[in-house]
Amino acid sequence: VQLVESGGGLVQPGGSLRLSCAASGFTFSSYAMSWYRQAPGKERELVAAISSAGVGINYVDSVKGRFTISRDNAKNTVYLEMNGLKPEDTAVYYCKALRLDSWGQGTQVTVSS
Repeated sequence: VQLVESGGGLVQPGGSLRLSCAASGFTFSSYAMSWYRQAPGKERELVAAISSAGVGINYVDSVKGRFTISRDNAKNTVYLEMNGLKPEDTAVYYCKALRLDSWGQGTQVTVSS
């Protein structure tokens, strides 16, 4: 299992970023996928999840209305569109297949003026 996150960076409050996660080594279309984040000194938290077919979607309350998770099963890729970013969104973001115990290296998102 390999998960490679990309798209992070430094952005001002109110800005946007689109994260991507390229997956390989398993049947991507058969697994629900998720995005987690971990801020300095805090536990890793589940941010968003999407079912294998992309029909069922859930978000943590703090990002509802601002973040959108999506997937392209033809490209084995899951995305996280982040709008209206706030300083408290600063964290390392990871993608994960919900039933597999593998993590990528993560991508850093920093929201600061």
